[in-house]
Amino acid sequence: MKVVLQRVNSASVVVDNETVGSIGRGILLLVGAAHGDRERDVDLMVDKSLNVRIFEDDDEKMNLSCKDLKYEILVVSQFTLQADCRKGRRPSFVGAMEPVEAERLYDYFVASCRKSGLKTERGVFGARMNVKLENWGPVTILMDSREWQN
Repeated sequence: MKVVLQRVNSASVVVDNETVGSIGRGILLLVGAAHGDRERDVDLMVDKSLNVRIFEDDDEKMNLSCKDLKYEILVVSQFTLQADCRKGRRPSFVGAMEPVEAERLYDYFVASCRKSGLKTERGVFGARMNVKLENWGPVTILMDSREWQN
């Protein structure tokens, strides 16, 4: 599972001219599931995302997490994170998980974020979404659950 984490002042998702999710300060998580991903991948990525220390403390050092500060979370599904661009000019998405299972894991990801008690908003799985954000920093972190698997 790949996640792009962006520290934001605000972010929102619009589908068919309707805002379906909106947050203030916190993190925007773009999530892409791959073949073979399981709940343990989600658990790992949620834990990392909510606890990674990317927010400054009083000494302007990145020592605080989204969870520490009780900031907000916006989770957006994005299968294109699984793009393979090694051959040719058209990305291959054969590594992306099939939609039914990917949606199940996406729902599990959102539910896991909500269990933290933090405000968690979401996009619409499989929809054409417009994601608006004000990147704060900017701070953007790329994570892949397979980098931590034994």
